[in-house]
Amino acid sequence: MTKIESKRLGDCYYKVEHPSGLTILMAPMEGFSTAYAMFGTAYGSIDTCIKTAENGEFKKLPEGIAHYLEHKLFESEECSAFDRYSKTGANANAFTAFDRTAYLFACSDNFEESMEILLDFVTHPYFTPETVAKEQGIIGQEIRMYDDSADWRVLFNLLGALYHKNPVKIDIAGTVESIAEITSDLLYDCYNTFYNLHNMVLTVAGNFDMETVLKVADKVLEPAKDFYLERAICDEPDSVAENYVEQHLPVAVPMFNIGFKGKTGTEAENFCGSILDEIFVGALCDDFTKVYRELYDEGLINATFGSEVFCGRDYISIFLSGESREPEKVFDRLKKEFEHLLEHGIPEDVFACAQRSVYGHYMRSSERVTGVATTLFNCHFPGVDMYELLEIAANATPESVIERVKATYAPENSALSVVKP
Repeated sequence: MTKIESKRLGDCYYKVEHPSGLTILMAPMEGFSTAYAMFGTAYGSIDTCIKTAENGEFKKLPEGIAHYLEHKLFESEECSAFDRYSKTGANANAFTAFDRTAYLFACSDNFEESMEILLDFVTHPYFTPETVAKEQGIIGQEIRMYDDSADWRVLFNLLGALYHKNPVKIDIAGTVESIAEITSDLLYDCYNTFYNLHNMVLTVAGNFDMETVLKVADKVLEPAKDFYLERAICDEPDSVAENYVEQHLPVAVPMFNIGFKGKTGTEAENFCGSILDEIFVGALCDDFTKVYRELYDEGLINATFGSEVFCGRDYISIFLSGESREPEKVFDRLKKEFEHLLEHGIPEDVFACAQRSVYGHYMRSSERVTGVATTLFNCHFPGVDMYELLEIAANATPESVIERVKATYAPENSALSVVKP
């Protein structure tokens, strides 16, 4: 067991390389009544073309199969994992993202039983042709629901405009046609490939006993086979596919997503660089900036306006979103401000506010049980120490932020997605 400490926070967490091949990261936190655990894999919707030691050639997978697998994994021959959790009182959930899948629970009692359920159902898949066929109808309804969601469509329309080839532009749930290709045998193949314990992590934070976690892991987990996986490299150009995309759906006010496409580095470079990008975005258009106040006072944006640095394995972009009756004007003004900051730098007072905001976000996250478990989970796959994020934010300068953004983004590689009534 290795102890990792933060002098800045006075906190620590512990890392265990379990004999099964699983990495376990644990952060006991005093003064909390709940525990929060995440068990997941570096497998998401962008993993659509892979090569393993067994097949030797790249194999194309149906779009949406990672999400489909997440749904099916809760089932067993006897009952669902949710039925089992109802007896312990834990609140359980799961999600599929672009480059990872996670299963999680929160509890204030019966921690050992809930942890055993988590490790057990995720490591014991049960798929049959009958249950897979039934799920196609359920997920098909979910896909059709997302097709009618303005929030969902404005985002994925933007991704389609930004990216030529990168599978990040593909809907996480896939399409009705793609999920029809999924079989129980294919689910087992994907499970055995990606749910290898060497490709997974367990993170736990809050009120729990570390020895209990290790005892349950010893009881449930068996040593995993050697892990080899090669993902197809996408030859994605720096340019965007389109600068503008529009769709009509029943909305009261037009919705927009603006994207500035970045040049991807390694997963760790993207992840660490995104902290500096967040500071830049704050200096660009946070609510303390001049451009934000002008756009707001002119009625071009409202309280729904927000920002995000969207990054992961093989992709990074800056997103700005909100509602506006004149989204083209908002796009033009923000693009000009982006160019102005790159040319003239960030004023010291604006930088101080932006840096303080980002630093404060990571500080608050380190004080929440869910924040610590989630950050440990997100940092594991890029190979980044959780405490490094705070150090990057604390040590940033206006010059280092501009240098980073100039090397990663070109304002002309941007796009506007709009959903209008």
